Amino acid sequence: MNILVINSGSSSIKYKFFKMPEENLISKGVIEHIGEKGSSIKDHYRGLKIILEGINHVDAVGHRVVHGGEKFRDPVLIDKSVIRKIRECSTLAPLHNPANLAGILSCKKLLPGIKQAAVFDTAFYQTIPDYAYIYGLPYDYYRKFGIRKYGFHGTSHEYVANEAAGILGKPLKALKVITCHLGNGCSVTAIDKGRPIDTSMGFTPLEGLVMGTRCGDIDPSLVTYLMRKKRFNISQIDGILNKESGLKGISGFSNDMRQLNKKLKEGNARARLAIDIFVYRVKKYIGAYTLVMDGCDALVFTGGIGENQKEVRKKICLGMFSALKKKPEVLIVPTDEELMIARRAYRLAKI
Repeated sequence: MNILVINSGSSSIKYKFFKMPEENLISKGVIEHIGEKGSSIKDHYRGLKIILEGINHVDAVGHRVVHGGEKFRDPVLIDKSVIRKIRECSTLAPLHNPANLAGILSCKKLLPGIKQAAVFDTAFYQTIPDYAYIYGLPYDYYRKFGIRKYGFHGTSHEYVANEAAGILGKPLKALKVITCHLGNGCSVTAIDKGRPIDTSMGFTPLEGLVMGTRCGDIDPSLVTYLMRKKRFNISQIDGILNKESGLKGISGFSNDMRQLNKKLKEGNARARLAIDIFVYRVKKYIGAYTLVMDGCDALVFTGGIGENQKEVRKKICLGMFSALKKKPEVLIVPTDEELMIARRAYRLAKI
């Protein structure tokens, strides 16, 4: 069965085409600048049409959908009801879900009758207990507006956790695993006996670790303080927290860990500070999750930083588990979210 995996963004469509269940990658690519000024590709329909011109015999399609709220605990075959619910979740992910829907609706037109599956970034975290996902706000905000921790990067964390279990030769349900997805966006997840029990990202991907351009955890009152002090409007403060903070904001010159390490070797103090803060925040989450799970069998690194920055990994692991009788295996597992989506889509499509 040939599975086309679509990751439809606001101005791009990334795809991978797999032969399943062999998991052979047939082709991959990206269409960019969709709908941008001067682009010949005016919408996602035209972008997807270009992709399909180079692909033969699609049996099913798997779509990455960022936000499923509390409506979706598992991947699902797409029908009118699912489309409606994804659209409803757009209030929680206004930059992502509408773009994901554009890919789904384009596929329905271009591939009529072909089964489509939605795989949600947030679904993996639906096992997190209420005491870990409810914020210390009036409870009515959760009931009326869905304000809670949702978590993101779920497909990546699920993939590398399963791969780690395979490497260790044990079922995931027998392990306590901490997975660290460290790239431009970063998150840490605690997985106890195959079930996520907590994760660092929250209501949005802004919570948690210091990231490439995102601030991570801060005192919420800083937002209102800065808005008063600098007379920022909502759009401006949102841009600062999401696009001008993190490694970029601390160092003053880059969100790229490779550039920071280069400057560190040249003695740049701000580069050192940015890396130290990044490492400290990751260590703090790993330590907390180890304590919550009463141990850790495997610590898994993935993502651009997690896979490729050996010195950063060493700093994170240094002295991390010295007090534990049984130290975890430290693994580097390249993530493949598209393959995970293909697996999910294949299982649904063959039913």
